[in-house]
Amino acid sequence: GLPFSALAAEDYVVVFKTQGAYQDVRDSLEMAIEGQGLKITNINRIGAMLERTGRDIGETRQVYENAEQFEFCSATISRHMMEAEPHSIVMCPYSVVVYTIPNDKAVYLVYRKPPATKNPALKKTLVELEKLLNDIIKDTM
Repeated sequence: GLPFSALAAEDYVVVFKTQGAYQDVRDSLEMAIEGQGLKITNINRIGAMLERTGRDIGETRQVYENAEQFEFCSATISRHMMEAEPHSIVMCPYSVVVYTIPNDKAVYLVYRKPPATKNPALKKTLVELEKLLNDIIKDTM
C-alpha cells in the first residue's frame, strides 16, 4: 500500500495526500470503488476541461497536472438517505476526486464532507456514507 494521511481542510472537504504515480493511484481508486460493488457512472476529466476552457477565456495558469472526478452511487445508502429525507437527492451521485498539483509531488484524493443535519435517520445514513468514502480511499492506498 501507499502511505497516506488525512489533511486538515475546510469543513466541506476531506483531503488525503499520498505519494506515488498519478496513474497508479487513479487506477487503484477505480478498483476500490468497483471493489465495493459500486458502478462508476461517470469520470469527469476536470484537469483537461480547465486547461481547454482556460485558453478560451484567456487564463493560462495550470491549476492541476491531472484531475479526475469519479461519480458513483450506493443503492442501499442512497435509498436510506432519501427515505430519511427526500430532498437529500441533491447529494447524489457521490464522488471522489484524484488530482496532482504542479510543482507538488503528492497525489491528492478528496471527497465532499456530508453535511450536518438534525434529522437522526439522515444523520445515521450520512455516517454510513462517510464510512464508505473513507473505506474507498483506504482501499485505494
